[in-house]
Amino acid sequence: MKINIYVASQRLELLDDTGRVCRQYGVSTAANGVGEVRGSHCTPRGLHLIRAKIGAGSTPNTVFVGRRATGEIYSPELGEAFPNRDWILTRILWLSGCEVGFNRLGDNDTMRRYIYIHGSPETVQMGAPGSHGCIRMRNSDLIELFDLVSVKTPVEIIEGDAI
Repeated sequence: MKINIYVASQRLELLDDTGRVCRQYGVSTAANGVGEVRGSHCTPRGLHLIRAKIGAGSTPNTVFVGRRATGEIYSPELGEAFPNRDWILTRILWLSGCEVGFNRLGDNDTMRRYIYIHGSPETVQMGAPGSHGCIRMRNSDLIELFDLVSVKTPVEIIEGDAI
């Protein structure tokens, strides 16, 4: 299995071991575009892998802060109470860069930047940039993807679109 994320089309593809696309999902990457520097709030490019899977079995809309479930379940009322929060819901696929000097180590380290593939409120638009650096997905799509991939699954974040 491999995941390709295309920033230009805001699309995530899951490929099987032969390279065939077996699933495709809409996503939302960073409102600030692409970039690797800590504090930029950009989505990092390049080769990554899933370092950790967090939240297996959690109820959809479980709220995570610091990679830990808070005990809250997201609702529109909770969203209204905290309107500027970039909600991390349901599951987390924590990414780690594989390219030393580009997205691994130093100020460009994807894992130290806490870049995830994670769930989001149903009101968040997919197919358009909007996150603070992570890759947002619909909760139902993320649950499906989470169950299909394993730790160390390769993830490539591509600025352009599929060839």
